[in-house]
Amino acid sequence: MIRSGGHSPQQRRERLTAVRRHLLFTLGLVGAGAVVAAACVFRAGPDGAAPTGGAEFPRRTTGLTVSGAPAPPRPASDVRIASVGDVVMGSLPDALPPDGGASFFDPVDDLLTGDVVLGNLEGTLTTGGSGKCDDNDSPNCFAFHAPPSYGRWFKKAGFTVMNVANNHIDDFGAEGRRETFAALRSVNLPFTGRLGQITIQRVHGIRVALIGFAPDRGSNDLTDIPAAKRLTARAARMADLVIVTMHAGAEGSDRTHVEPGTEYFLGEDRGDSYRFSHAVIDAGADLVVGSGPHVMRGMEFYKGRLIAYSLGNFAAYEVLGLGGALSTSGVLQVTLRADGTYVSGHLRPTRLVEPGTPEPGGEAIDLVSSVSEEDFGSHAARISADGTIQRPYD
Repeated sequence: MIRSGGHSPQQRRERLTAVRRHLLFTLGLVGAGAVVAAACVFRAGPDGAAPTGGAEFPRRTTGLTVSGAPAPPRPASDVRIASVGDVVMGSLPDALPPDGGASFFDPVDDLLTGDVVLGNLEGTLTTGGSGKCDDNDSPNCFAFHAPPSYGRWFKKAGFTVMNVANNHIDDFGAEGRRETFAALRSVNLPFTGRLGQITIQRVHGIRVALIGFAPDRGSNDLTDIPAAKRLTARAARMADLVIVTMHAGAEGSDRTHVEPGTEYFLGEDRGDSYRFSHAVIDAGADLVVGSGPHVMRGMEFYKGRLIAYSLGNFAAYEVLGLGGALSTSGVLQVTLRADGTYVSGHLRPTRLVEPGTPEPGGEAIDLVSSVSEEDFGSHAARISADGTIQRPYD
């Protein structure tokens, strides 16, 4: 039976669904620098995670909009990306930098420049919650929490998005997570890495999707490679560029090499970073950057896409071990075209100085160049003495 308006209930439902999808897509991408944290639903859960499922998006290579109409030409501008590894500004109550952290990043903030500036928040921004080490006497238990006000120093330094897919975001439980996410939101600093979460940053009209993975509860699961491929493919349908960050691999000063197969640390599965990285690129990722081992690892090109397996410790005020490879770090600067084509890259060496603050300099170029060649041979990134990163076939 046809009701008022000349449309059946089924037709109205289909029209309403189409309108909702169009609105979700439009609202998620309006405005310069707009960021969406969701898994195609554009609604965050109570602790910042987004529900799984939701509307599907056409793959970016189809040239179609959600409605099926021809898509406008892809923007011609390039996207400049800067990425660093683990960032810890200290931990309450006593391991905190002077002047409330205001000048903490000053020696390196000129390196943290780009359209997308990404770091791994190795810890929490909270004064609440119950610490995971409160009733744990193990010397291998570490829990980090800096004041929530420190969120503004990440923003001031130049970061545009923080990864929270790691083994320290739960250091102070659900309350610590909520306060951390609230602290980042309060300074308009997006994050990525919660289960099902895809974060979109708009740059010069180009949609850049960021997804964080780790082998930890509440994060996108690094060890579930089929699920990782599905989420990456979904991001590729939503955006022009896809950046994947992984918190993977065994830890320690002797872990600069990417080991074949699954890596373990203290009995924990830390993922197969080599297989994972290749899989997400197969699914649509344009750049993969890693953290987790607390040392730098090599870089390779796979299908023309750069993989930086670990960028080491960028900042670790009085909370992480220092010396040698543990103090060697760097800023990865990459320029990509809107279709993901690699344009250029540089490794800007940095180092940690006592008691764990970052400064320019150090041995990052020599270290990464050496282990890249040893681990990846003909696929290794070629890194010149000035830090220029070239594809092996250029």
